[in-house]
Amino acid sequence: MAHSLSAKKRVRQNAKHKVINRARKSVVKTQVKAFDAALAGGNKKAAAEQYKLIVKALDKVAAKKTIHKKKAARLKSRMARKINKLKG
Repeated sequence: MAHSLSAKKRVRQNAKHKVINRARKSVVKTQVKAFDAALAGGNKKAAAEQYKLIVKALDKVAAKKTIHKKKAARLKSRMARKINKLKG
């Protein structure tokens, strides 16, 4: 258990950030599922629209350092390859 005031404050901040980070990750995961559903349906237009939304969300989450920027880049790259495969 934290004893100093600064350690107690850090515990409170960590708890607050944990909730916020979890919500941000959840939004991204939900959008990825919608993207995968559009791909499975073979709907190119819907998949492209979902891809735009995911890229925006990933960039925002990476900018806030909830996920690493290279992880965001990796996910965007993988989804871009899936879209290109569907088009090709």
